[in-house]
Amino acid sequence: MGTMSIDLSHKATGGRLGRVIGDGRAWTRRDIEPEEQVFDLGREAMAEVTGLAGALGRDPLPRLLRASDQVEMPALRSLMGRIKDGLDHRPGFAVLDRLPLDDLDRETAITVFWILGQLIGRPVAQKWDGTMLYDVRDTGQAFGDGVRGSYTNVELVFHVDNAFGVAPPDYVGLFCLRPARQGGVSRFCSFYTVHNRLLEGYPEALERLYRPLPWDRQEEHAEGAPRVALAPMFSWDGERLRVRANVNLVRMGYEVAGSEMDRQTAAALDAVAEVTADPEIWVELPIERGQLQYLNNREIAHYRDHFTDNEDPELKRHLVRTWHRDWGRPSYDG
Repeated sequence: MGTMSIDLSHKATGGRLGRVIGDGRAWTRRDIEPEEQVFDLGREAMAEVTGLAGALGRDPLPRLLRASDQVEMPALRSLMGRIKDGLDHRPGFAVLDRLPLDDLDRETAITVFWILGQLIGRPVAQKWDGTMLYDVRDTGQAFGDGVRGSYTNVELVFHVDNAFGVAPPDYVGLFCLRPARQGGVSRFCSFYTVHNRLLEGYPEALERLYRPLPWDRQEEHAEGAPRVALAPMFSWDGERLRVRANVNLVRMGYEVAGSEMDRQTAAALDAVAEVTADPEIWVELPIERGQLQYLNNREIAHYRDHFTDNEDPELKRHLVRTWHRDWGRPSYDG
């Protein structure tokens, strides 16, 4: 696709996974109880949240200068360690239940979320302009090139965050300040399970997904930079999958590049959509007010259904998001 694209294929090191993964990473709905992935704060950790909130008020400092190593919080460290272990192994997602939003003002609660997330990994920028804390809410814009789905209320198909980016995050955190009036439910599935099903039922489609695809970059790049990224959906480093996924952004990538999608690619994207549509491979978990949701962004696909908001602007759905990775630089392109 010429000078219109930036080639990220070199980042997909290693070969291809040519066998079925039979261990716990390839889970299905019958293997996971969603309620067991909800971690209660408990008395000691809640007391530490209260103490932390008080300390923030007594010692003013810009939020982005707050760091987890500035705080003594053994119970919270232990709890977040258990959550991270679940992100790195099975099932790859977790919910922390929950920050007491009736007792904390909003800005303090967001700062607590910022500090806790650092126990998952280093926070990194989520936009080209360096935005570190990202507001997920419907702005009324239509989803399309330059308008991320997170700014709309549309259904977000199974995907990873920043699938089109130079340096996608390894983990994603979401803090729910206000849920939607209706909808907006999260679903999660394992890419190992998706890969197994593609290998067994759609081998030609899977072969195509290991070769570069065009991704619409959503205008998150320097002025004048290529608007399309080339990278495969799947890569295998010999031990773990590393996945970029969002069939809509690949379709938009072809449109932005002014290229017609070939039949093999179209069939491969349809195969991904068909496999992930099977409710037997995913679990559903709503995100509620005050909850913190974390997920492994390279091995777990996540989905959000269409939602209906309240008319009152103060009651509209509002989540705050963080991205985390411990490699590269903390800037957007790492």
